[in-house]
Amino acid sequence: MAAVTAADVAKFLGRGGDTSLVALAGDHLPLVTEMARMHTRGVGFDDGEPNDAIAAVIVSATARLTNNPELLQSEQIGDYSARYTTFQGWSILERAVLDAHRRKAA
Repeated sequence: MAAVTAADVAKFLGRGGDTSLVALAGDHLPLVTEMARMHTRGVGFDDGEPNDAIAAVIVSATARLTNNPELLQSEQIGDYSARYTTFQGWSILERAVLDAHRRKAA
């Protein structure tokens, strides 16, 4: 697979034309990619590029972080309140994908 791009993350969020979101995703993408590489100990990466399954994990995890970079759990203004998803590590499904690639023994 080709490298995951910040534009892929913005498109996943339905905001592909938002240049500020693309820039923010570009800031977070290397971090999440490296976390995935470390979790799998490099398995599933070919010449530094993730396979399709790991790329999907990278896109979804980067989207969570990009969508809420302040890691706000909730906010309230008057009668209005909102709860947000935050990046607190891999989701259960992301973890299952990464664990399928993780080398368990040397």
